[in-house]
Amino acid sequence: MTKRILIADDEVFIRILLKQTMESLVDAGVELLSTGNGLEAWELIQSERPDLVILDVMMPGLSGHEICQRIKSEPRLSDIHVMMLTARGQQVDRLRSVEMGANEYVTKPFDPDDLVQRAAAALDMTV
Repeated sequence: MTKRILIADDEVFIRILLKQTMESLVDAGVELLSTGNGLEAWELIQSERPDLVILDVMMPGLSGHEICQRIKSEPRLSDIHVMMLTARGQQVDRLRSVEMGANEYVTKPFDPDDLVQRAAAALDMTV
């Protein structure tokens, strides 16, 4: 079964950078999905059921926190690994993400190698 990662960030350059960052996982058979809109992200999560969702906090439509809360409160989706990736590095933002059920919290700018390692671990893969 193909593993999937959904990248949800409203900044197009961040989505491009994340796609390039995840190339080694794509080479290993992982499928990448992406969107810049929170409502689209929620629709993709429900229809494609990705194994890992990388969410920006601030997006149009639905925020990353709202999406995370929906994922974790939906029994058939609750085991999806959620990684918040945001420029918001204050403790209050981290705590809110944890309260919403996020598995990880990464601040921008991020270390691409670290992000790939985190994603691979979430997918139970080695790179």
